[in-house]
Amino acid sequence: MKSARTLQQLASRSVGVIGAPFSGGQPRAGVERAPDLIRAAGLLTRLQEQGYAVKDYGNLQFEALLDGLQRVRSVGGANRKLSEAVQEVKRDGHTCVMLGGDHSLAIGSVHGHAAAVGDLSVLWVDAHADINTPLSSGTGNIHGQPMSYLLHELRDQIPAQPSFSWVQPCVSARDVVYIGLRDVDPAEHYLLKRLGVKVFSMTEVDQLGVARVMEETCDYLSDKVKKPIHLSYDVDAIDPSVTPATGTPVAGGLTYREGVYIAEHIAQTGLLSAVDLVEVNPLLCGEAGVSSTVSTALTLLLACFGRLRQGAHPPAYRLPEP
Repeated sequence: MKSARTLQQLASRSVGVIGAPFSGGQPRAGVERAPDLIRAAGLLTRLQEQGYAVKDYGNLQFEALLDGLQRVRSVGGANRKLSEAVQEVKRDGHTCVMLGGDHSLAIGSVHGHAAAVGDLSVLWVDAHADINTPLSSGTGNIHGQPMSYLLHELRDQIPAQPSFSWVQPCVSARDVVYIGLRDVDPAEHYLLKRLGVKVFSMTEVDQLGVARVMEETCDYLSDKVKKPIHLSYDVDAIDPSVTPATGTPVAGGLTYREGVYIAEHIAQTGLLSAVDLVEVNPLLCGEAGVSSTVSTALTLLLACFGRLRQGAHPPAYRLPEP
């Protein structure tokens, strides 16, 4: 078995892309279309132009969604399949890019990453903390819960559920940083405080500026041991004036420039080992809004792999013909 250091060295100039067209962690159809839209925007070609070897592992095939308690079974099964796929990408020596789908998929993505390389740091860029437990969630939507499944400290807060027995916590609260929070439930706020999780809400981003936020983030994550970084990026972290095609938009988010700067700064650490890009939903707004959202998602991903901006706007993108 290759060591984590060896895997990271191999991944330095190669990318493995997995499409996860899954919407079962939340009630709105449409996010399952995002992986193909982001590919159609030119992701693979653009990464190759930036000097990366790229392997597209295609889209995972998921069973039809079920309702009620059976939907939980669907989410658990989909994440187990994704975990196995991420492990394969990492064993093959690539930096992993997971194109969601909704944010419940971070359960499988982070789990598979940790299973392949060991201890991780997780940077969660999102309007929401996604740390509700199955018992505290007001909606029951698992896209608002993935972090609770992943944290060692919350193991006793997760009840037995169908198709989730395979999930083992794999991240410590001290190795997590949030950026962009502005819509946090009371139970989530309590958990974040109790666990001492490092959080840069939009208030802190406004007060400190994104450059200082990223300096403090990277200092915090590399304070003792420089672990591989898993970046989980929800497009609703960006203000909905830029990314309106998403299921739970919250006003007052990161600007386009701030959002891209976060990705650029993480790229410069040399520690980025896996990226999730989730919650693009093309069914929730018109063509112009979808184009802006997909273009921004593409730019965020390219920035993760060293693309520096020549201007302040996303690359031009048109929706593919139906």
